[in-house]
Amino acid sequence: MSTVALAVTDGMLHFELSLAYEVFGTDLTHVADPWYSLVVCGPGAVRAGRFRLEPDHGLDRLPHADTVIVPGWADVDVDPPADLVDAVRAAHEAGARVASLCTGAFVLAAAGLLDGKRATTHWAHTRDLAARHPQVQVDPDVLYVDNGSVLTSAGKAAAMDLCLHLVRLDHGSSVANTVARRLVVPPHRDGGQAQFVTTPVPAPDNHPLAELFPWVIERLDHPLTVEDLARQARMSSRNLSRHFRSVTGTTPLQWLLTQRIRHAQELLETTDDGIDAIAEATGMGTATTLRRHFNRTVGVPPDTYRRTFRSRTRPGPGEPPRPGKLVGDRGDVFRPVPA
Repeated sequence: MSTVALAVTDGMLHFELSLAYEVFGTDLTHVADPWYSLVVCGPGAVRAGRFRLEPDHGLDRLPHADTVIVPGWADVDVDPPADLVDAVRAAHEAGARVASLCTGAFVLAAAGLLDGKRATTHWAHTRDLAARHPQVQVDPDVLYVDNGSVLTSAGKAAAMDLCLHLVRLDHGSSVANTVARRLVVPPHRDGGQAQFVTTPVPAPDNHPLAELFPWVIERLDHPLTVEDLARQARMSSRNLSRHFRSVTGTTPLQWLLTQRIRHAQELLETTDDGIDAIAEATGMGTATTLRRHFNRTVGVPPDTYRRTFRSRTRPGPGEPPRPGKLVGDRGDVFRPVPA
């Protein structure tokens, strides 16, 4: 069972802390067995906003965890406590995977874990992080950054994206999607940012496109056009576009491209199919077209994406799953998928 340790101290943001606790601390052995064993580590009773928290262990327990998560740090103008910084650094040196949520990146930066690496944090504090730690390559336009053994997320809801990313790395796409559905995480968030959850269509409803969406998903390998979708929906192309904008917030072609990209992600994660075969299965036609759209949308080439989600966590023959055993610090960046 992989141990996840929440590193807490006075001044942590309770939203990110609670979010991580919900993902990793809830007993989901019916979804994946073994699930995580979560412990809360701190210097003693701590305050997170108006909440008082009693840790299970001291900060000296962090080096014994497989994954250490540092929630958001409330006052980024104040240096994080030295004992927290030292404990997080020691955990990383001991081989733990370390992830920060939101402004928890300031703790990782203070520990030197982000030096020379790409990282992100809440958009309102990216300039502060870059100014205080000029050796960090701060990217304000991504949901999260995966450097292998060190990961950082953007603010608030992006912390959920990173937590689901960790679950996906450890247990695969199917489990991560099940967790997302249990948490009622929408496939598209406000602002056009799509989470890294394979939930390809809006929830069933009484809208005019309810029957069209599953029809399209079953035919992603076909060269579908707007006219094809309009004909299936029994409406004009203009009415189709109007309903698409109302229901999905985007155009039919952009929505269709997003579904093709997401299907490509799933095939890259779960099969050994070549890029040519995946391009055909997703209706992209050629590997060149798939690579161009995938790189532009996701932020990395298909081959890099496959290595990120499969190679670094795949066990050897006869070995049990290796949660969190990551190799390298490539600075993989995952951009929001347009709506």
